[in-house]
Amino acid sequence: MFNKITIVGVGLISGSFALAMKEKGFAKKIIGVSRTEASVKKALELGIIDEALPLEEAVKQSDLIYVAIPVDVTIPVIQQVMDLITDEQIVADAGSTKFALCDALKDHPMRKRFVATHPMWGTEYSGPEAAVKGAFEGRACVICEKEKSAEDAVAKMENIYKAFGMHLIYMDAAAHDTHAAYVSHISHITSFALANTVLEKEKEENTIFELAGGGFESTVRLAKSSPAMWAPIFMQNRENVLDVLNEHISQLRKFKASLEKENIEYLKELMENANKIRAIIK
Repeated sequence: MFNKITIVGVGLISGSFALAMKEKGFAKKIIGVSRTEASVKKALELGIIDEALPLEEAVKQSDLIYVAIPVDVTIPVIQQVMDLITDEQIVADAGSTKFALCDALKDHPMRKRFVATHPMWGTEYSGPEAAVKGAFEGRACVICEKEKSAEDAVAKMENIYKAFGMHLIYMDAAAHDTHAAYVSHISHITSFALANTVLEKEKEENTIFELAGGGFESTVRLAKSSPAMWAPIFMQNRENVLDVLNEHISQLRKFKASLEKENIEYLKELMENANKIRAIIK
């Protein structure tokens, strides 16, 4: 489908995207752009990219430019990319927040060549070494403001994600950020907070290692995630994150109150209500 594509950022998402593009035969050549020389070198060694170039040179050679970098630098980088492209090129991103980006691009003369996407997949790892094959299989991908993008650009991105085995969801940017706060961003904050709680209260590192069971490991797994990636997400989606965080704190207080008052019936009621999630996530 594409002669050359550029991935801006050569980490977990962009690297996995590049591997999938090669596997599905969507790209003959993949160019990598990164501010970090070590990341570029590793991406070349791993065969994720075929060549590394400066941003402007890479964009001019590419049919598709896929941006997957921390959201605080995504806006200026994509604005720079959009200033360089023609009507024959496509720009897409993989960011976890959408409203600020879409708002920043709304009046750009090349806005129709941009497709706002969020493949809902990730791990706690980062860098080119974290990229894996088959990463997106069975996951959801959100496409925002579809009506503001050119039909051919949207269709090509839809075909790519479908070929990866993803199912597509369409939302406006504001709705995306609200729902992402509920199902993704709060999970990461909770995990970071739990890790800090245990590290503060349990000073024996060996005890944590020896006693940590599957429940603790799975709950705290996200605390290994990159602060450079997640701090900008929390700040860019601040209002929605604060809203869900306040509710989460309220729920924790209910558990605290049931224990303080030795109210086992209320404690069971809280947990039984939480069990309803089984009907949604199996």
